Amino acid sequence: MRDVAIIGVSQTKFGELWDISFRDLISEAGLKAIEDADIEGADLEAMFVGNMSAGLFVQQEHIASLIADHTGLTPLPCARVEAACASGGLALRNGIMAVASGYHDVVISAGVEKMTDVVDPTPAIATASDQEWEAQQGVTFPSLYAMMARRHMHEYGTTREQLAMMSVINHKNGALNPLAQFPMEITVDQVLNSSLVADPLRLLDCSPVTDGAAAVILCPAEDARKYTDTPVYVKASAQASGTIALHDRPDITTIDATVNAARTAYNMAKMEPKDIQAVEVHDCFSINGLLAIEDLGFVEKGQAGPAIEDGVTERDGRIPVNPSGGLKSRGHPLGATGIAQTAEIVWQLRGEAGKRQIDGIEIGMTHNIGGTGGTAAVHIFSN
Repeated sequence: MRDVAIIGVSQTKFGELWDISFRDLISEAGLKAIEDADIEGADLEAMFVGNMSAGLFVQQEHIASLIADHTGLTPLPCARVEAACASGGLALRNGIMAVASGYHDVVISAGVEKMTDVVDPTPAIATASDQEWEAQQGVTFPSLYAMMARRHMHEYGTTREQLAMMSVINHKNGALNPLAQFPMEITVDQVLNSSLVADPLRLLDCSPVTDGAAAVILCPAEDARKYTDTPVYVKASAQASGTIALHDRPDITTIDATVNAARTAYNMAKMEPKDIQAVEVHDCFSINGLLAIEDLGFVEKGQAGPAIEDGVTERDGRIPVNPSGGLKSRGHPLGATGIAQTAEIVWQLRGEAGKRQIDGIEIGMTHNIGGTGGTAAVHIFSN
């Protein structure tokens, strides 16, 4: 197996992009990544594109062909990768494996979602849950995560204010990100007084409906400096599966897929949680940000709330979390999120993150999950 490097990244603006089509979003991201890597389209050997549900959001399936066609890259092989909200993370993993195995040399892994073209995206998003035992009984993702939050509060004394702080810190970082959907700061009081969605979660605990795309270019590590002076190296790529439904889990305050993927990633990279200097976690809801910090091993179980309150996850804290603004502030176009997380860590490692730059960062991590944790992808990178 060969070592793999990232030589180019990109992200479109995230938001309600009414004037940009699905195909134009992914084309923009792909072209910007190619330019960032200083290569030509002809240098690419394969594409892997994460997308959860174009069929429901924009009534378009067979997007692999659509993307290759619209970007002018036929007959290049293109494969769509689907794992709910972890589609981007798995598209990245597929690209990494293709290069590591020697099957391809230069590939692009990307992600895209156009979510605002439907009247109500909720039914489409709900397809990532267990249809028979959850969605068809009227359960939505806010209510599933609300149950996880309530249990965490009961088991560990996590407070409503600590949940709110997750969103506050995300927005503090996102306010410095020009590509974020909501680049503005918020307060704990604003979170606590926002509209109730599913008790205890309120509107400002929830990631938004988002349009956007992102892309990364991968090549063998031994060739990376032929293309760039600032390659970023993949130290670990791990994936794990968990139950799709909450009722099959022994403990809904732990996402086992995250725990298992993280353990594999740490072993692969020969690292420990203390070695990670920044992490992009999958905070689709504020409670999932807390669970991720615990399940990735950065704090003891049940201690994420106090850690956030104590500033541990701030950009200048012991483990900076979501310097991009996370899913809450940067936005959450389902299939693109895992790739956008990677782009942020790459920019941080290259020292190109602008006002949100973390000083002295050499090792970063991304954490991308699907549904309530039925799929988890964890990656570790270094410069």
